[in-house]
Amino acid sequence: MAEVQGTYTKEFSAVADALSELLDTQDIGASAAVFVDGEPVADVWGGYVDAERTVAWERDTIVNVMSTTKPMTALCALILADRGELDLSAPVSTYWPEFAAAGKDGVLVRHLLSHTAGLPDWPGRLVAEDLYDWSAVTDRLAAMPTQWEPGTAAGYHSVTFGFLVGEVVRRVSGRSIGRFLAEEVAGPLGADFHIGLGAQDDARIARLYAPPSQSDEFASSGPEYESVGGIRVKDANTEAWRRAEVPAANGFGNARGIARAQSALSNRGVAGGVRLLSEKGCEPAWHAEYSGEDRVLGQPTTYGVGFGVFGGTFGWGGWGGSLVMNDHASRMTVAYAMNQMLDPREQDDSRGLRIVSAAYEGLS
Repeated sequence: MAEVQGTYTKEFSAVADALSELLDTQDIGASAAVFVDGEPVADVWGGYVDAERTVAWERDTIVNVMSTTKPMTALCALILADRGELDLSAPVSTYWPEFAAAGKDGVLVRHLLSHTAGLPDWPGRLVAEDLYDWSAVTDRLAAMPTQWEPGTAAGYHSVTFGFLVGEVVRRVSGRSIGRFLAEEVAGPLGADFHIGLGAQDDARIARLYAPPSQSDEFASSGPEYESVGGIRVKDANTEAWRRAEVPAANGFGNARGIARAQSALSNRGVAGGVRLLSEKGCEPAWHAEYSGEDRVLGQPTTYGVGFGVFGGTFGWGGWGGSLVMNDHASRMTVAYAMNQMLDPREQDDSRGLRIVSAAYEGLS
């Protein structure tokens, strides 16, 4: 079996075993972490940062986790809401006046966070370079009409989610989402997670690798990339992508950093003895805002404020395979981050769920 580094209690040894098996079969390098009661019970990693398997994945290795960034962005908004600085039921234009254009005065903050705002994308072809100018992107979103009556339907806001929520955070706090996360979440908790990465961290990045059957041209929009655009694997491995703030998709971290931050939501607002928000302030994350068919994903979904809700758990996953899952009843958070992407349209990708299942063995 592949060698796994890190620590875990005997009850959660199945997590280390599961990661080892994944490293033997599907992964190049990866990390997995489980926090219970806001404290780590499994923090493991292994494999390599490169496909040639010459450089080991270390404790402080970080990787772009794509849409697993969204729960971190949502956490920032929930913190502001808990402090009374942001009203989830207020019109977005209360904080961002320009957003009222094109009849959007009825869009509420909670609509942005639950993928029901009616702004899942924008017309025309998307390329990654379009996302690096924050003001240009948010001005464009502010000027657009919605595609449906806000709150009446859901459609996954794959990229727009981060700019919409991030701009509200910026208007309320006076800080970019990346800075807010660093100062109010990652810093106080010692959580290794970043939206917008400085050059000092470049040396510890594990680059992303496209699914085995794909090239670096593989895009988040699938094979139709040439006509509609999308974020390509090659884009995610550039310096420009790392330096920008794309708060729906360009978060960099490892499983420990993700789980440490998110464990505040599964543990009544406290992680590692640090209170980020009140117990009540966590509840919007798992209270259903919308249940029904997602117009973009084409499947039934339930969304809370900033999270997908799955029975008694809430969280989200990233393009290619990363994942975070919170269980507030068990006060457990599980995270998984890797550099080998898989395409679920071509092969089963249950890697994150295998880590989750192993974590539940530790609770039984």
